[in-house]
Amino acid sequence: MMQFYKKRDFGAFISDSFAFFKQYGKNYFKNYILLNGLLMIVMVAIFIFGYRELFMQIFGSNMSGESYYFESYFENNMGMFIVVGIVTFLLFMALMIVNYLFPVFYMKRLSDGQTTIKTDDILADFKQNSGKIGKLLLGLIFIVMPLATIIVGVSYALIFVVIGFFILLLVFPVVINIINFLMFDYFNSSRGFFESLSYSIRSQFSYANNREGSPYWKYWGATLVLLIILYVITTIFTMIPMILFMLNLFTTAPDGNFEQNPFTGGFGVLIFVLYGVSTLVSFFLSNLLYVNSGLMYYDSRRDFHQKVELEEIETIGVNE
Repeated sequence: MMQFYKKRDFGAFISDSFAFFKQYGKNYFKNYILLNGLLMIVMVAIFIFGYRELFMQIFGSNMSGESYYFESYFENNMGMFIVVGIVTFLLFMALMIVNYLFPVFYMKRLSDGQTTIKTDDILADFKQNSGKIGKLLLGLIFIVMPLATIIVGVSYALIFVVIGFFILLLVFPVVINIINFLMFDYFNSSRGFFESLSYSIRSQFSYANNREGSPYWKYWGATLVLLIILYVITTIFTMIPMILFMLNLFTTAPDGNFEQNPFTGGFGVLIFVLYGVSTLVSFFLSNLLYVNSGLMYYDSRRDFHQKVELEEIETIGVNE
């Protein structure tokens, strides 16, 4: 069984993140799909059919000499857009809640010593913590995300200055770590939202006992490496539809129809299905980043390390 509350260095975060899925991956993704699968399928279906229709109207507008064609289409279907927008937002929020908190509850049970985790166990965690989840959601929407958007936005704006790229490179992984640490600490401790937020910020730069060096660089480095890995993999999947689109554009005899609206017919459906698959892949791959954040969080909880080590010492010889 993997030990969670222990000191790890930069290399251990990367290797243990992959080792986690090697050891628990089958059970982990089985529960993940059972809880999250339907939501992901519905979101992808909305993406494929809803956005395909939207893009078809954008590309097809004003092509036949009809002024304000898209504007008229939007006005005539305003009610549909509002309903679909609300449903999409609610589904997206539900998907994000499950996607972010599933690793938190799963790793918490493992760190508490549970060896076999069932879907009902995770569902029970969601139900028991429904109040805290609501508070967390409000805090993320109205406090954390606006601040994170401002910080990352300012860093991104500074890219026009050469130093801005390096600032963004330093800031973005830290922002991700703070948000992930917040969720892990909020459900692994008795602290309130603001206390957990404070801890998630402080823990990026120093350990609680202040007797060890700053963990900033190893946390930052491990997150950056995994972000690069995820970016490369997802880019490969998102490039496939674009490559097919360009091949079809250059190898098909021009007849005006494809050029006017490339998203009509079976090819348009194929393009959006492939983009939907790439979206699913990105959801699954994001778990690698969340598990890595969990291992970093358990590394930061030095107050539990000694307790776990003493419990291990006490069990020596018990089963001999």
